[in-house]
Amino acid sequence: MAKEKDTGRKLIAQNKKARHDYHILDTYECGLVLMGTEVKSLRLGRASLVDGFVQIDGGEAWLHNIHVPEYVQGTWTNHSAKRKRKLLMHRAEIDKLESKASETGHTIVPLALYFKGSRVKVEIALAKGKKEYDKRQTLREKQDLRETNRAISAARRRQRSA
Repeated sequence: MAKEKDTGRKLIAQNKKARHDYHILDTYECGLVLMGTEVKSLRLGRASLVDGFVQIDGGEAWLHNIHVPEYVQGTWTNHSAKRKRKLLMHRAEIDKLESKASETGHTIVPLALYFKGSRVKVEIALAKGKKEYDKRQTLREKQDLRETNRAISAARRRQRSA
């Protein structure tokens, strides 16, 4: 009997700090070249994208500083936790990213690491760094939105009880 493919997206790790520190301009979904023990460790839901970044060397995209802890039951074949990992992307996408990332203030950061079916995928983004006042403005907008939602729900509650 054939195994049914799971089309859902199971999130492993998310980089919330990237959305706070950068303006996201464009996103891409990429595959990763991983060792077996890395996949087993990711299945346990353990990874960190906080300090991660993408660098393009010799026409290949590499993911740096992603922390995938060693697999507990692994033997001498275990992987190193912070090794660089190759991204699987089309040549045109890599060339486009390389040209855009070379502009001043632009970088490529990972946003999410997840399983899509049985494969591990990473969502990367072309991003531009925010200034300090941009970060404050974003926080202020979120706070204003929260306050308006609270006021609306309070008004609805008062209206129902009356």
